[in-house]
Amino acid sequence: MQSVVYKQIPRCSRDLLDQVASFPVADLHESLGAIEGRLRLMSPRMRPIGPSQKAVGQAVTSYNYPGDNLMIHAALNVAERGDMLVLVNGGVPQGALWGDVAATYAMEKGLAGVVADGPVRDTDALRGMGFKAWSTIVSPAHPEKRGPGSVNIPVVCDGVRVEPGDIIAADDDGVLVIPVRLAAETIERARRRNDSEHDIRRQIKSGKSLFDILNMQKNMDAASIDVVDGLWSDQSGGLG
Repeated sequence: MQSVVYKQIPRCSRDLLDQVASFPVADLHESLGAIEGRLRLMSPRMRPIGPSQKAVGQAVTSYNYPGDNLMIHAALNVAERGDMLVLVNGGVPQGALWGDVAATYAMEKGLAGVVADGPVRDTDALRGMGFKAWSTIVSPAHPEKRGPGSVNIPVVCDGVRVEPGDIIAADDDGVLVIPVRLAAETIERARRRNDSEHDIRRQIKSGKSLFDILNMQKNMDAASIDVVDGLWSDQSGGLG
């Protein structure tokens, strides 16, 4: 692979990003649909380094040789205000991809945050700074800065393909990748879902049961699930 740094990513409007940011990851994930939603949701290994984190921005990708983080500096150099850095090294624990010094500069540039499939360190300092980061590994392992690697090429981050310019939505529930071409439709579905859930909450507060509101009996019937008005021990003869 040739090492290369592409300085530009396809840009979308700030308004589109703000609309995405108005919804939680759970709603956006559901609104992408059964197939796209699963393909574009990172695994539970990808966790926030601190509580109550939420960030949305376009992806600036950084592929790093295992044990090396030269390319995170190249990515940090070309990223613009509001961007999310997506850092990968194959998910290995060698060579921290991110720390508090890089985060200090990222905050000065106004970056939205970092998603790292690999080790992040200085986590206590990052939490104290209020810097938003998600990672699959926490480790202080020393990184080299020799390359090879690339910036703003398609990468695989925690099993999900991320292209430069994709919208990254992250919160305490997880990290989701939304291609710009799917963003408007996803936002509209999330809005309808949000309206529906508001109505469900209203009905709950009026005294209705969630089972009835969602018509769960239909699903129970379809699954041929029996409901017995009694104890299981009465049907099984007890514990013996």
